[in-house]
Amino acid sequence: MASEKVLASKKEKVANLAELLKNSTSGALVDYQGVTVEEDTALRREMRENNVTYFVEKNTMLRLAFKEAGIEGLDEVLNGATAIAVSADDETAPARILGKYSEQFGDGKFELKAGFIGETVYDKAGVTALSKIPSKETLLAQLVGSLQGPLTKLAATLKAVADSKSDDGDAA
Repeated sequence: MASEKVLASKKEKVANLAELLKNSTSGALVDYQGVTVEEDTALRREMRENNVTYFVEKNTMLRLAFKEAGIEGLDEVLNGATAIAVSADDETAPARILGKYSEQFGDGKFELKAGFIGETVYDKAGVTALSKIPSKETLLAQLVGSLQGPLTKLAATLKAVADSKSDDGDAA
């Protein structure tokens, strides 16, 4: 009887994990061995600030949830101590934040394993590349900044042309 309750509880947990994965635009997996409480607290704070869900889960549960969510190709990295970060609205946030902390902690105690965007799975090299992409807000700010210079120059040129035409009109 107890095993039936445990099995039902595990099935429910897998279903909840699968639903979370289906509703996520992206995610990243990390091997988190050796992280201190202070480091983990800072990491979790940044995750919350970026609306990223971060948690540690058993590899078996993740394997079943990924299968149910239709995300395939992560089985080979589901070993050791695995933590996962998922985001419902930012494709790069989980990889970007985990990548930052992976570089910061160093010494192999916090290593990126793999990641996904939608149903596309990325290996360690792919998720490391994703971690280097700036946030949406940063990219938009860079775009606006790059457009601002030429637009200012165009406006100044148009004003100079308009001023010269009005000067020509005054002279006549």
